[in-house]
Amino acid sequence: MPKSLSSKSSKTNQVRINAGVWRSRLLKFPDVEGLRPTPERVRITVFNWLGQDLTGKTCLDLFAGTGAFGFEALSRNAKHVTMVENSRVAYQSLIQNQSLLKAENCQILSQDALQFIAHNTQKFDVIFCDPPYNKSWLDNILPILNQLLTENGLVYAEAEFEIKSDENWKVIKQNKAGNVYFHLLKCA
Repeated sequence: MPKSLSSKSSKTNQVRINAGVWRSRLLKFPDVEGLRPTPERVRITVFNWLGQDLTGKTCLDLFAGTGAFGFEALSRNAKHVTMVENSRVAYQSLIQNQSLLKAENCQILSQDALQFIAHNTQKFDVIFCDPPYNKSWLDNILPILNQLLTENGLVYAEAEFEIKSDENWKVIKQNKAGNVYFHLLKCA
């Protein structure tokens, strides 16, 4: 049996929406190099930090991958979510999950993150930023990410290292799960 059809693979390649209108719905996603879903307990913590209900918020899921953050935000009443994903295979999966959930307030773009930032004029209340590890993405993106935020906007940043407050960003909350450091940031 091909790997993609094995029961082990199908169990491994799904994430659960934790709350809201799509609570307990499973999102399937393909095997893509570098795609590592944020653990469920981390996502639960992040949405606890954000206050559970995202009514009226506009969100950006910058390295959408599985779409777990973006679809979870929509499930919790976000006004609109933009998802950006560079992998064509992962992008197609996001489109399928959007259709499955009938997620109307969602725009999914097949685009490089830096290219998106350079051409985007929209402001976001919450940005989920979980880039591939060991490729210096955060070093390149954090210095310019503030231009996409509303006045009181927040950035969730996940990394293989701890982020410290500096002249640009104040770390509001942070934690670690295994080898994953996760942070809630606000413009300094």
